[in-house]
Amino acid sequence: MIQRLGFLLLALLAVSACNGDKTATAATAPTTTPPAAVKASPMAVTPVRDWQLGADYFLIDPRIPTSTGDKIEVVEVFSYACPHCAHFQPMMDELKAKLPANAQIVLLPAVFNPQWEPFARAYYTAHSLGVVDKTHAALFEALHSQHQSLFTIDALAGFYANYGVDAKSFVSTANSFIVDSQIANGNRLVASYGVGSTPSLVINGKYRIEMNNERNIGPQDVVDIALMLVKQEAAAKK
Repeated sequence: MIQRLGFLLLALLAVSACNGDKTATAATAPTTTPPAAVKASPMAVTPVRDWQLGADYFLIDPRIPTSTGDKIEVVEVFSYACPHCAHFQPMMDELKAKLPANAQIVLLPAVFNPQWEPFARAYYTAHSLGVVDKTHAALFEALHSQHQSLFTIDALAGFYANYGVDAKSFVSTANSFIVDSQIANGNRLVASYGVGSTPSLVINGKYRIEMNNERNIGPQDVVDIALMLVKQEAAAKK
């Protein structure tokens, strides 16, 4: 019962924070809910949309320097606690598969409330230990499909132990000064990008893409806009 209540509390907080409510409480309802992906009928023809800067995607001014050298940077601002991020994960796999060789995905965990911080620490720790590729989708699955109670660093250490990580080393790294610094830097980046909801994508430190009910921007649209902007940025480099 305690585990179930803990999960329900996190879920309520997560849905609010996914939509950028940084002062949300467990009783706070989400202001918006990104639309679910719609499966088109076999006969349906998807029209080509004319994406509009300032309405469907947004300019980040001034541009934020990237961390990927000559490659075009595609940042996903996410949280393992965010259910929309869990639903969007297959779309990120699609985007990764379609990116050209001169583009690279970078993951950036957001901390919209204190309950999200352990998950940000878990990501940075997993990254430093080289296990993100093995554990990224699995942690979404454990939290949002299996409803495992993984809300503390100690509990998360147990999860990562299933992937060959020493639990004591995980806890030590997660609570280290290095991870403290990474979280602080990540928070500054999220603010500089102007991100108010998760998941959001940032293309080359220059453009921000978010799901939007009013503009009917769903998960597939986010991927399509991202690929368009990557192509545009690649052409600008030539």
